[in-house]
Amino acid sequence: MLSTAFRITSLSDPRPAPGTRRRAWVVADAGADGRPVGTGYLLLHERPGRDHLAEAELRVHPAERGRGAGTLLLAATVEAAREEGRRTVTARAEEGSPGARFLARRGFRTTLTLVHTRLALADADPAALAAAVERPHPGYRLESWSGAVPDRFAESFAYARRAMDDMPTGDGTVPAVWDARRVRAAARAVADRGDLLHTVVAVDTADGSVAAFTELVVPGDGTGDAQHYGTGVLPGHRRRGLARWIKSASVLYARTRFPALGGLLTDTAETNAPMRRVNEALGYGPTHREALCRLDLP
Repeated sequence: MLSTAFRITSLSDPRPAPGTRRRAWVVADAGADGRPVGTGYLLLHERPGRDHLAEAELRVHPAERGRGAGTLLLAATVEAAREEGRRTVTARAEEGSPGARFLARRGFRTTLTLVHTRLALADADPAALAAAVERPHPGYRLESWSGAVPDRFAESFAYARRAMDDMPTGDGTVPAVWDARRVRAAARAVADRGDLLHTVVAVDTADGSVAAFTELVVPGDGTGDAQHYGTGVLPGHRRRGLARWIKSASVLYARTRFPALGGLLTDTAETNAPMRRVNEALGYGPTHREALCRLDLP
């Protein structure tokens, strides 16, 4: 039985985005003060290959946990997913946390573990990074840009996103289809919230196409921690040191361009040993592990 200590209210989408919709709820104390104690979001994907999927995000104030607010939110999100014709609900929780145990008790199973790491920029050696960047990689050259992709790279950069097609997702989705329009829309979304997207690519000098890429999103005020988004090397260009090369260039850019920036954050699938080795070699250290959990709806 769901708790009667709280009342739940459905909200309009607080943050619309291309290719997705969100449904939202707030849970408040049923007493006279009616204070909010938790929120729930359900992200509904609409692009082909992901339109069977919904992602739940639940947050309950620590002082209110264990009283039924989370159960109420989860019931609302799962029911909404069914109403929307979704077959799978996913959620994330720090490995071993109360949230992970909460999901497991309610039928979610862990399908993927992400290893989160951080590089403290004060510990990054600019001279060593510069030497790594300047090291020749025959057949390739480095290029970079901030914001939207330049026209000359738009098509090949979109194609290079296929480098992440074999990345495990844990949610049963087919790889996302990227084109120049979607790449530019993603860059606009970052800019619209006041942040900076910086991209470094390795270009195949034989035909001028993008062979590898890495993206870094820096907070608009240049402080705190920046977040790596995507990093990928197309299959035909792997095992040539390109991932470490482009990431070294990205770290050097952050270190020199944003002196007040504290660190760089990234997450990598536990099973992605090559990328984890690249991060470790650059000095990224583990901060926590995150379980990607999945509930298949009957």
